[in-house]
Amino acid sequence: MTSTNHPLPDISDRCDLETLMAAFYQRLLTDEKIAYIFTDVAKIDLAAHLPHIVDFWEQNILHTGSYRNNVLKIHQDLNAKSALTATHFKTWIGHFNDTVDAHFHGEKAELIKTRALSVATVMQIKLG
Repeated sequence: MTSTNHPLPDISDRCDLETLMAAFYQRLLTDEKIAYIFTDVAKIDLAAHLPHIVDFWEQNILHTGSYRNNVLKIHQDLNAKSALTATHFKTWIGHFNDTVDAHFHGEKAELIKTRALSVATVMQIKLG
């Protein structure tokens, strides 16, 4: 809990997004319901992966950066290897929101949670 004397900052720059995504993936990778998607199926190299994820959110939230990858195609390829289920998306969004709330508060923090829900919803529809 934070007191009103020391409110959490809002997301304001790439460094904040780097902090957020590092904490988020740390949570995901310790949750057995979803960690295997990243470790066994996608076999991500987290150090190499995080800058791309930060690029995606930087472009979506701060309107800077140069993310050009096709997020849907990446997840379609992943889904072809191992089905991404409603439970995966629910787990992902729960960890996302909890991580944002633990580190940030404000307009951009609310915006990133709204965008994450939109991305997850569209992804589920397109993969279904």
